[in-house]
Amino acid sequence: MCGFVGYLPGENHPYDDAAVIGEMMDTIIHRGPDSGGFHVADRAVLGFRRLTIIDLSDAGNQPLFDESGRYTLVFNGEIYNHKDIRAELEEKGYHFKSHTDSEVLVHGYAEWQEGVLDKVRGMFAFAIWDDEDKSLFLARDMFGIKPLYYGKASDDGTFFFGSEIKSFLPHPSFRKQVNKNAVLPYLTFQYPVTNETFFKDIYKLEPGTWMRVDKNGYMTRKRYWDFEFDATDDSLEQYMDAITNSLKESVAVHKIADVPVGAFLSGGIDSSFITALFKPENTFSVGFGDYEGRFNETDQAKRLSEILGFKHHVRLIGAEDFFGALPDIQYHLDEPQSNLSTVPLFFLAQLASEHVTVVLSGEGADELFGGYESYMRTPHLKKYDKLVPKGMRRRLCKAARHLPNNRVTDFLVRGGQTPEEYFIGQAKVFPEDEAVSVLKPEFRHGTTVSELTAPVYKTVADKDDVTKMMTVDMRLWLPGDILLKADKMSSAHSLELRVPFLDKEVMKVAETIPTKFRIKDGLSKYALRKAALAELPEEWAKRPKNGFPVPIRDWLKQEKYYNVVKEIFTSPEAGIFFDQDKLLTYLDEHYQGKAMRQRYIYTAMSLILWYREYFIKR
Repeated sequence: MCGFVGYLPGENHPYDDAAVIGEMMDTIIHRGPDSGGFHVADRAVLGFRRLTIIDLSDAGNQPLFDESGRYTLVFNGEIYNHKDIRAELEEKGYHFKSHTDSEVLVHGYAEWQEGVLDKVRGMFAFAIWDDEDKSLFLARDMFGIKPLYYGKASDDGTFFFGSEIKSFLPHPSFRKQVNKNAVLPYLTFQYPVTNETFFKDIYKLEPGTWMRVDKNGYMTRKRYWDFEFDATDDSLEQYMDAITNSLKESVAVHKIADVPVGAFLSGGIDSSFITALFKPENTFSVGFGDYEGRFNETDQAKRLSEILGFKHHVRLIGAEDFFGALPDIQYHLDEPQSNLSTVPLFFLAQLASEHVTVVLSGEGADELFGGYESYMRTPHLKKYDKLVPKGMRRRLCKAARHLPNNRVTDFLVRGGQTPEEYFIGQAKVFPEDEAVSVLKPEFRHGTTVSELTAPVYKTVADKDDVTKMMTVDMRLWLPGDILLKADKMSSAHSLELRVPFLDKEVMKVAETIPTKFRIKDGLSKYALRKAALAELPEEWAKRPKNGFPVPIRDWLKQEKYYNVVKEIFTSPEAGIFFDQDKLLTYLDEHYQGKAMRQRYIYTAMSLILWYREYFIKR
């Protein structure tokens, strides 16, 4: 895990590039506290912060150059097959000055241009400046594990690119403005779902995509990799073997480092399976004190570590920790995000960073193997499907929408809907109409839910419902929420987080598994669970998904934390975005036990705290 930042200066820029890039690099020192370097080229400036993982010598410091000096590289991530690519390049006559994985990219680009992306296996975001063509090449890994932002948020034509948006702020030409169109969809999705970020004119490069900016500023963007769930007709045992073999091999390459490596370990199957295959010395978990069982799985993780022989480290956090960390968390996220599990992940990364430099984690298993309960029909809906023909269910759904809301009409509506009508991914906070009503008029316009999901559904129109929902999560939820928080919370503590499930060889297996082996007998991730039985006690292999639950619903009924949130909701910055009376109504309803409003409250609060960090404090 490292970080980079750079820019292509506008015309007649009246500032010292070396001084400016130094300030920009300082804002991401948490991503790379070990060393830093920059390069001022003709019409390009690149800066880098390094966290040393592979080859701890100074030879691995960036920026890195090819032998001719034409190409300059800054890179964040890990290339797990770098030794194989290195051997191929050495046969072609290239000479290496280090043993880092980074150097294969700059020589590989010199040899194959964007074709190097077809060869690499890993997590990455990188930039390469071509000093001959005066062009910039940007690329992001297949799943979106590593972030990459870019854009011309300037009046003089300066083009910015880097690992974090905050690194653009010190630049004298950077124009800091809220993207008003990002607010409305955020309230529904809980994360920054649009490609244009919350900073106007700054964008995210999509996963599996490269972009080239030529000497005239013209941008070419192309997807170099994509996935497709296309089931084969093998036996369950064959899928189990393929899952196990691909994961064993993936874990083997993901654990390679020249620094200590540990593992995150919850009570669930995903991290447990990875940890069992890895067999690290140290494992880590966090939970909430006084909430054993409901919001605390640390004992389960400790028990598994004892069974498998690992040293387990635990931290219990409370309400004071939670609320105290929120401003810092929103700062590190760059954009507002209200996934509550981000907070315990922040503390988990902090704990791990005290003992290791790299951790393996279980992100991605749910999206690849069908792990969310929302993919499964409830027992009542399954009976309804069998008893009532699809056409009749659709007609009853349409009629029920015009009747008063109650348990019966809600059931009839859900029973006749398709995923295209109700599923937007694993998070849905504000219904769109309510989001519009709570916002001030200038924030009521933006990309609609259907505009964001319809293009995804169009690509899988002929697939079954589970495959449709998994595809939506792969496109939107995984890079926009899960991987964003994993990267930002780990990098906040100078910790590299690796995700062995999100490997292109593992993905090749996951793409072939039919839905009947994703969801079966009331179990999600059925084939994965069966494969895990060979490595884990049955209790862990069959345990239902719990996620990272947070007891905020209880805390918001306590006067102390009610008042903390009330101060935020009555602040001038809250009034910029929201109808404050409605916010206070949500807060009072929850405090008085009249309604469960914690998701509304936390999503609004996160936006306000983010605005404070970026537009009030800085």
